[in-house]
Amino acid sequence: MIENSFAVSATFVAYLALMLAIGVYAYKRTSNSEDYFLGGRSLGPWPAALSAGASDMSGWLLLGLPGYAYAAGMESLWLAGGLLLGTWLNWLICAKRLRTYSIEVDNALTLPEFFARRFDDNSKLLQTISAFFILLFFLFYTSSGLVAGGKLFETVFGLDYQIAVIIGTVCVVSYTLFGGFLAVSWTDLVQGLLMSAALVYVPLAVMDGSFADLSAGLTAKNPELLTIWNDVKGQPLTTISIVSLAAWGLGYFGQPHILARFKATRSNKDIGTARRIAVTWTALSMFGAMLIGLVGILYVDGHPGTVLEDSEKIFMVLVNAAFHPVIAGILLAAILAAIMSTADSQLLVSSSALAEDFYKQVFRPDATNEQVVMMGRIAVVALSLVALALAMNPDSTVLGLVSYAWAGFGAAFGPALLLSLFWKEMNRNGALAGILTGGITVVVWKQLTGGIFDLYEIVPGFILATLAVVIVSMLTGGASDKVRARFNSYEKQLETMD
Repeated sequence: MIENSFAVSATFVAYLALMLAIGVYAYKRTSNSEDYFLGGRSLGPWPAALSAGASDMSGWLLLGLPGYAYAAGMESLWLAGGLLLGTWLNWLICAKRLRTYSIEVDNALTLPEFFARRFDDNSKLLQTISAFFILLFFLFYTSSGLVAGGKLFETVFGLDYQIAVIIGTVCVVSYTLFGGFLAVSWTDLVQGLLMSAALVYVPLAVMDGSFADLSAGLTAKNPELLTIWNDVKGQPLTTISIVSLAAWGLGYFGQPHILARFKATRSNKDIGTARRIAVTWTALSMFGAMLIGLVGILYVDGHPGTVLEDSEKIFMVLVNAAFHPVIAGILLAAILAAIMSTADSQLLVSSSALAEDFYKQVFRPDATNEQVVMMGRIAVVALSLVALALAMNPDSTVLGLVSYAWAGFGAAFGPALLLSLFWKEMNRNGALAGILTGGITVVVWKQLTGGIFDLYEIVPGFILATLAVVIVSMLTGGASDKVRARFNSYEKQLETMD
């Protein structure tokens, strides 16, 4: 439990009140399903960039990545570098095209809706299958955020883990339920700035800004902590290990909650600015997260009384030890910010899959905007309860849950989305084959171990899904004349649309 928790509690309450106030304000700006699920496509470059980054990184940026750096040292650079490259490529390759195409296909609000309209699928099968995988993998992803919240409230207030998870869930659901996408995006802007400031400030303050002392201390403790080619035991990293870590960057092309920010940007002109903001924020944040883990190694080693049973709590240990309770409360609120900024986005995308892609398309085609938004809010509550049940195991790790969901989305949707934006001969059968192949490969590969099966499941999933899209599209005659003509129309709009 954090010392002087009253001051920390007061800071937490003030922070939550601010986030809820933003949610209530956004509620007044939400009048239809486009507002609720995409914020009326009104995001400027700063909220678009930081909302994408904050919703991407989640609690693992302040818990999982520092914990991994604490345990593995500079080996974690492979993971961070892969994610940074993936961030840049996703904004560079996908953002402008996805925004333009999603508008051109009758203003598609969700990723499954985009696929269905892009390939003129009137059977609803493509949209339904896509929505199913979104719900499946987001339950694990959202659970990772709730696990992070449980660890935070458990450490700060000394609460029982299960009670702590429930409190964290209530915090997230409260303002997501009110404001929808605008609430999520505006709070992400605040939370993203707080996260990056905390990640950079905490390790620099604890080590007093001396990188030479940090390097010397780590070298004296274990020189393998500072090499990217060996593990901490001095064994060379295998090709499978390096590829598995760097391949996290592939996941970006299929993350629905990040892709939603591209669609919600107010103009194509803003995307270049947003990309630069997003890449800079990501680089600073991951540098700080890794530094926290490395500084934490020396801190724990130099303070024999410090107990660290869970390496994912190293950020909280440093904050508690080095800062006044009021400052500690603000810094710990950064963890809450990371958790909330991702879990709310995941709940919102999942609820849109239920409301837009199941409820409206399959059960109530004549549903009004008000009914769809209401179903979306009901879905937020229902999905959060399922994710809560998955998060109740105190032995769950944030990084473990995130890695599974990240691979699932990256393999199921990444190849299908990339090819849908660039290859005019892709058809509905190819898209369906790619999504099914990627999603199923991840689920099956995850259950296997040893040899090649130790490779991160996103790699085989991404490769096989790409092959499935190309081969099935070619075997089934390629795109129809109508789909091909519409693709050519999108290309022309891409050149002229602001």
